[in-house]
Amino acid sequence: MSPIFNGLRVVDLTKIIVGPLCTMLLGDMGADVIKIEKPGSGDDSRYWTADPRYEGYSPYFMSVNRNKRSLTLDLKQPEGVEILRKLVERADVLVENYRPGTMERMGLDYGSLKKLNPGLIYCSLSGYGSSGPYKDWGSYDVIISAVGGLMSITGEEGGKPVKVGVAVGDIITALYAYGAIVSALYAREKTQEGQKIEVSLLESQIASLINIASDYLNAGRMPQKWGTAHATIVPYQAFPVKDGYIVIGAGSDLLWKKLCKVLNLEELAEDPRFCTNPQRVKNRGVLIKILEEKLLTKTRSEWLEKLNEEGIPAGPINNLDEVFRDPQVAHLNMVQEVAHPEMGKIKLIRNPVTFSETPASIYLPPPLLGEHTEEILEQILGYKPKQIEELRKKGVV
Repeated sequence: MSPIFNGLRVVDLTKIIVGPLCTMLLGDMGADVIKIEKPGSGDDSRYWTADPRYEGYSPYFMSVNRNKRSLTLDLKQPEGVEILRKLVERADVLVENYRPGTMERMGLDYGSLKKLNPGLIYCSLSGYGSSGPYKDWGSYDVIISAVGGLMSITGEEGGKPVKVGVAVGDIITALYAYGAIVSALYAREKTQEGQKIEVSLLESQIASLINIASDYLNAGRMPQKWGTAHATIVPYQAFPVKDGYIVIGAGSDLLWKKLCKVLNLEELAEDPRFCTNPQRVKNRGVLIKILEEKLLTKTRSEWLEKLNEEGIPAGPINNLDEVFRDPQVAHLNMVQEVAHPEMGKIKLIRNPVTFSETPASIYLPPPLLGEHTEEILEQILGYKPKQIEELRKKGVV
């Protein structure tokens, strides 16, 4: 069966992570994603590397730009804007992450493009939203994680501000945007009309606070940093063992009793200080010290075998070398090799979703800058080679 979005065309006016990840997910499902890039430089993230071998196609860029075709286009020139408008007439989705007001100044706002294509799904991504006192502020994931509260609850108790190891705010926003676009496409099937979607990093970040925000808003409790531990479940954290660390999650009183059995500490299960989760939370410090002393007597593999035999959620804290050598990861075939026109074979992490009938796949490697310019102009818009050459001379493409 054909991919889910076979025949769907997406105009991608985004860069860095949020927009490119969103549009890549559409591409994974078979959409024809046309990435619009500035002639001569392209997406900023192409150059986010300290390794000169990857100049222009950094691993950062490659991670979120597969399944796309690259068209270089100077939108500061009228001819560039005109080409984009022609593409929009033939597109289903447009995704952009310019600062609020920029698309309006170029005549590429939703109101203008809707007149060309009433069925267009127009998705605008921003840091803070299109209105309000912060709408013109610049933003990156690390900024939004600070403003949106995530950084205040990340790290060790009493420690300095810490950011999450990956741009989780960008990733969450991209997933919200992807889901919104798919929803709007479904709505279009019923109404035959497109619509505008707005997704901001700040709103997505705040929404991702889920139970932490709910506890603050409804119970009035100010959250704090807990390191790997949990505010309301004990034990539920990382523990040192003989040869590293493991994480254990005893999320119920039944699991707690099983943990006590595995550790040969059955007396703790009946100890009034620890027999219920509220008591374990109250006496967290004493309990964790006891557990740490016991867990230090064996290795990761020894403990994990015993814990998993009893059905207690537990796992090692792996570095990436260990992750990609892990037998379960290998079984899932998460890493796929793809032929790249400049780098030879590159390794990409596949889409994590499996479909029984319409599988996601890697159809195209991350593109070279402007790699598909002639192809797109000729095949989709009907430009002749001489016309394209004139556009090149003017720096339009």
